[in-house]
Parts: sequence; structure tokens; C-alpha cells
Amino acid sequence: MITSLWTASTGLNAQQVQIDIIANNLANVSTNGFKQARGIFADLLYQTVRQPGAQSSQTTQIPDGLQIGVGTVPVSTGRIFTQGSLQQTGNSLDMAIDGAGFFQVLLPDGTNAYTRDGSFQKDNQGQVVTASGYPLQPAIIIPQNALTVTVATDGVVSVTLPNAAAPVQIGTIQVATFINNGGLQSLGDNLYQETASSGTATLNAPGSNGAGMVVQSYVEASNVNVAQELVLMIQTQRAYELNAKVVSTSDQMLARLTQL
Repeated sequence: MITSLWTASTGLNAQQVQIDIIANNLANVSTNGFKQARGIFADLLYQTVRQPGAQSSQTTQIPDGLQIGVGTVPVSTGRIFTQGSLQQTGNSLDMAIDGAGFFQVLLPDGTNAYTRDGSFQKDNQGQVVTASGYPLQPAIIIPQNALTVTVATDGVVSVTLPNAAAPVQIGTIQVATFINNGGLQSLGDNLYQETASSGTATLNAPGSNGAGMVVQSYVEASNVNVAQELVLMIQTQRAYELNAKVVSTSDQMLARLTQL
């Protein structure tokens, strides 16, 4: 009975973690560039009462063993980096990546971070920055007298200046890709940071080497599927209730034993 109490308690903990992940997904359903997460779980060690293939006599073997599991444990939260829908904004500084990759931005400590949120703005120096003020890398500085800003799908940024006969190229946006997106560490603020698991970032021209293309005046919406999350939430709730029922039943059986 003690084993079943412990096993059910690990199930309760696992389902609570799953609910927490679902809640975060739903909370970010309107967050630009957000990627939904999924809980990944593993079974715990087994109590082996009888080994598979053990001798039942001198000439026969037991085909199946007797192993009793003791529960489950959360091992990771896996990000699902599927493409979110592209939503038109009409803002010339908004950009979305159609395909794989991330925008690279510079953090205050001098390190780089990566984001799918392309809702960019200008700071007081004309530099293109995120909504939180982190500069896009490589830096793009828009002249104060620029009349229009154009971003081509290959990342080339051009501006129209007064009395200029043709648009002037002021920089090129690059797209960072990783060998293992799942190894990126979430920092919050729509940012990711590379780790040993993700591998180092490779900067590419948009549309080359498997990197996505840049789409101007669009942002990428969250890839959270609300209906899917609600179904998973119901399944998780039922699993939690079943594990709670096991705890209650085991407690009743232990109480009955103490009365014997």
C-alpha cells in the first residue's frame, strides 16, 4: 500500500507540472512569436520481483518477469517550434520569419539572445530595437530623414531619402539557426539563449541554408492551439483525479489494515 501511495503522488506531481505548462501556453496565446511547450515525462525505476526469463524449473523458463513500477517524473519541457500564422500589421518595422530561424538581438550584458518576435521599433538614435529596447544584430540604423523603409525577403533593408534618385541600402538582416532548437534556454521577454545543447548560432542570409525568409509588415503569432490545449487540460485533469483516487483508496486500505 505504501508503494501505491508513493506512485500516485508522483502522478499527482507530474499532472500538476503538465497543468502549469498548459496554463503558460494559454496565457501566451496572444504573445508574438511564442512557441508552445509540452511536458516530457519518464517512468521511474522498477521493483523487480522476478526477472524475465527466470528458471521456473530445470527445463522451463518464465516468459514474463514481474516488475512493479513506482511512478513517473518530469524530465523536460519540450518546445514545439512549428510556424505560427503571419499577421499583417501595416508597420514597416514589423518583420516575421517565414520558416526556420531567429532574429539576433544584443542584451545589455553584451551577450546575444534570439527571438521570433519581430515587432521592432526605432530608438532615439534610429536604431532598430525590440519592444524592450534590445538592438537588432547586425545593427540597422535608419536615418532620421528617411521617408520609407523597405525590407526585402532576402533581408536587405533600404530607405528612401529626400531628393534621392533611388533607394539607399543601409544594412542586411540575418537569420540565426541552430542544430537543436530544443536546446535553447528560454529567458522570458520572448528571448532564447544558446546553450551547449542547442549548439552555436549560425547566421544566414534569409532564404539560404535552410533559414526562413523575412516578411515585412507582418508579425508571427503564437503557435498555441487553444482547442488542443483545452483538450489536453481535460485529459490532464482526469489523470490528476485518478491519481488522487488512488491515494484515497490506498489510504482507506491502510486504515482497514490497522483495524485488523
